[in-house]
Amino acid sequence: MSDLGAGFGYLVKGQRWVGRHGRAYGFGLLPGLVTFVLYIGALIGLGYGADNLTAWATPFADDWDSPWLGVFRGGLTALVFALALFLAVITFTAVTLLVGQPFYENLSERVDRSESPDGTAPESGLPLLRELWISARDSVRVLVRVLLYAVLLFACGFIPVIGQTVVPAIGFCVSGFFLAEELAAVALQRRGVELKQRLALLRGRRLLTLGFGVPLTLAFLVPLVAVFLMPGAVAGATLMARDLLDEPSADDDDATPLPTG
Repeated sequence: MSDLGAGFGYLVKGQRWVGRHGRAYGFGLLPGLVTFVLYIGALIGLGYGADNLTAWATPFADDWDSPWLGVFRGGLTALVFALALFLAVITFTAVTLLVGQPFYENLSERVDRSESPDGTAPESGLPLLRELWISARDSVRVLVRVLLYAVLLFACGFIPVIGQTVVPAIGFCVSGFFLAEELAAVALQRRGVELKQRLALLRGRRLLTLGFGVPLTLAFLVPLVAVFLMPGAVAGATLMARDLLDEPSADDDDATPLPTG
């Protein structure tokens, strides 16, 4: 269980890091603000149209007596909106990272330099357009995996009791895992770690990953919180990525001291 606390610790350390580096934090807010406005508009539109959507999708229930019709469609509407929030949390990070690729790459590199014993940071050596393409491609691959889980969890949501208790908890764990992957990818892609390898790393330290990702997922459900936590989340994920790869820290006793003079 220590990994669970360590994962949350990286989330806190990331927020502290950007708190000490105000300029990096300010630039890191911009992509999140743009993406947030777009997502809020989409969710408001869904909120207005969710009732009509569920009514269109369940014509077989038109002749049901009250209150069963209202209970069934009301519950289905709630599930649709919950699914939309589930996908929004995951895709918000991917879209924000894509929009703010140069900002977050720079932020992650600064974290690496501050933590590295020799003050350097790994570099991918790839052109920006190539990095954007890899990031977008991997985000789509992650989204496909998330959608598969979402469909399964949506179906399980109709199971009495379990669908209203266990399924939402599993949903938050799935969201937290893939949210952590998206954030850690900023640092891991610079190190040439492919998506398959990243997923293996995170599964190998599942509790660490969930300790980082699940609290962040819950926080991201609160309007505007995601925008303000995003820079620190990238910083914390970079610190976590260093742990996953067992990279030395400047604070380690056996770390090589920085050159002087």
